[in-house]
Amino acid sequence: MGLTEFFIILSGMLLIVVFYLGSKLYRTKQQISVIQEAVTDIKDGNLNRKILTRENDMTRQICYDLNAITTDMQVTLISQRQSEQAYKRLMTSLSHDVKTPLTSLVGYLEAIEKNIVTGKEKDEYIEVAIGKAYSLKEFTERLFEWVKLDAREQLFHFEVCDVNELSRSIAADWIIVIENNNFDYEINIPETECLARIDINSYTRILNNLFQNVIAHSKGTKLVFDLYEDEKQVTVKVSDNGIGIPSDELSHIFERMYRGDKSRMTAGAGLGLSITKELVSVHKGTIDVESTLKGSTTFTIILPKAL
Repeated sequence: MGLTEFFIILSGMLLIVVFYLGSKLYRTKQQISVIQEAVTDIKDGNLNRKILTRENDMTRQICYDLNAITTDMQVTLISQRQSEQAYKRLMTSLSHDVKTPLTSLVGYLEAIEKNIVTGKEKDEYIEVAIGKAYSLKEFTERLFEWVKLDAREQLFHFEVCDVNELSRSIAADWIIVIENNNFDYEINIPETECLARIDINSYTRILNNLFQNVIAHSKGTKLVFDLYEDEKQVTVKVSDNGIGIPSDELSHIFERMYRGDKSRMTAGAGLGLSITKELVSVHKGTIDVESTLKGSTTFTIILPKAL
């Protein structure tokens, strides 16, 4: 091969390289222009804007990252809107739950103050007013507890303790209440030691809420408490033989402020079971419910053991 031929081939190769680099530069310039337009659209609030790219584009990763960012922003925005709607519903429900008993309470107190009722009837009005005041107090306490949990401001102190002994102590405090409400009861807790990482106050609240739920809303005649364990977990069950919960309401009863029209949840504030679920979650556990109408209802809690 002569020198002239060599230079011709070299020049051709250089021209190919220059052409290739030029086309890549032109394509990259186009992509940068598209990216700039997309960023402007996204900045103006168009989160549906996506950037199309080719497999061999130099800006491919940037386009992928921008598309991922807009998708994440869409998910966040949807979540925020859902949260705003949920809080609006919550505020509406709270307004009703506070205003209705408060109006009733004021009515009773005004009747007493203005001597509209006297004697035995006055005493009955006072008793009813006190009951409504305590109900409002309990509702307010539960509301503040739920708000702290929802805002992740609740402080917990976890320690390894014997969940059998702790459960036995909590259940014992309820026996008088259970008997006074004409309930039979069955408490099944092993005598052996069972260790779990527990926040004692929260675990106590969990069981108290479930026991109170049975007494106040089940309209049954028997409460059964079972606790057993295996190698990895503790299972706690609270059952009753009451009116049960309709199947279409079972998936909602742990929602905040939920009260079914037909179920036994109607008389409650709609916060107790929501709080219970949050506290169980804090313990890295789960809570489920099974129910049959006019048969039985069982709440099942599963907590990890301290291994």
